[in-house]
Amino acid sequence: MINQLWFEKINALAGRNIWLDRLAVFFSVYAGYVIVAVLVYLLIFKSSARNKAMVIISLISAVISRGLVTTLIRIIYPHPRPFAVLADVKQLIPESGSSFPSGHAAFFFALSAVVYVYNKKLGVIFIVISAVMGLARIFTGVHWPLDIAGGILVGLATGLSVNRYANKFLKTKTPVSGVDMA
Repeated sequence: MINQLWFEKINALAGRNIWLDRLAVFFSVYAGYVIVAVLVYLLIFKSSARNKAMVIISLISAVISRGLVTTLIRIIYPHPRPFAVLADVKQLIPESGSSFPSGHAAFFFALSAVVYVYNKKLGVIFIVISAVMGLARIFTGVHWPLDIAGGILVGLATGLSVNRYANKFLKTKTPVSGVDMA
C-alpha cells in the first residue's frame, strides 16, 4: 500500500537527528500559532477593510473546515492513526482520535486559501508553511500521507467556498492586490 510505504519512508527519518526532530515538532505543533499571530497582527496593527475581511473570512473558513467538515468525515469514516496500526512508528508528539482527514491540514489550508485570494505573496508563504506542517505531522508519526492530502482538499475546498459565499453575502469583491501593509 503506497500510503503505508510513504509513511514508513518519511517516519523512518525521525529519531536520527535531534535538531530535525525538534524542527518537525515545531512545525507539527507550533507553526500554526505563528500563522494565526500574523493574522492577528494584520487585524490589529494593519487594520483596513480588506485586511479585516481577509482575516475574518479566513478564520471562519478554517473553523468550518476543521470543526464541521473534518469532524463529519471522521464520524462517517473513522480511520486509525499510524501508531495504532504499525509496530515501529516513531511517534514524537501525542495525538489521539481518528486521523482522516488531517484537522491541522484542513484548518491551515482553508485559512491559507482565503489569504491567497486576498494576498498572493502572504498566501504562498502560508501555503508553504502549511505544507511543511503536514509533512512534519507524517514525520512525527501521527498522520498518514493520505490524511494530509485529504485535509488539504477539505481545507482548500472549504476556504474557497466560504470566501466565495461570504463575498456574495457581503456584496463585496475580493481584492486582487496585496494586503494593505501601510
